[in-house]
Order: sequence, then C-alpha cells, then structure tokens
Amino acid sequence: MPYVLLAAAIAAEVAGTTAMKYSEGFTRLWPSVITVLGYLLAFGLLAQTLKTMSVGTAYAIWAGVGTAAVACIGMLFLGESASAVKLAGIVLVIGGVVLLNLGGAH
Repeated sequence: MPYVLLAAAIAAEVAGTTAMKYSEGFTRLWPSVITVLGYLLAFGLLAQTLKTMSVGTAYAIWAGVGTAAVACIGMLFLGESASAVKLAGIVLVIGGVVLLNLGGAH
C-alpha cells in the first residue's frame, strides 16, 4: 500500500509541475489552481506514505521518479530538446533510486 500512495504522490507532483508550466508565472487561473492542488495532494500523500516507509527511501523515489517523469514530459510534449546527455541523466537518476532501494530500503 505505501507504494500505491507514493505512486499517487508522484503523479500529483508531476501534474502540478506540468500545470505550473502553463500557469505563466501564476498569471493564469486554472493552471495555477491545478499547480497548487497538485502539490497539496502530493505532499499529503507523501506524508501518508511516510507513516510506513522510511523517509530516505520515500523521498528518493518521489524526487527521482518525479524529476525523470517531468524531464520526459518536457521532451515528449513541451518541445524541450532531447539529447544523449539528458537521456543519460534520466537513466542515472532512475539508477540512483534503484541503488538506494537495493542498498537498504527496509
């Protein structure tokens, strides 16, 4: 169950961050509202996750997967450039999360 909550927290954070791109510096109402709601939901779900999962593991997964997902969304849907260096960075972020989990996520 903690991984389901964590996945939902990641999805909410990614939605909030993506909406922030469209908020134009919080000058557009609905993208701004979605940003705030996304982050409130993300932190609420992350807090629930921390009841049963270590903070280091949960935060590493939340931040790493969220970062990789937003980077991919930017490249696939928002016209950001994709390069071998960026893709390698995403792979390294995900690899770091995996190593953290393998090295003591109990």
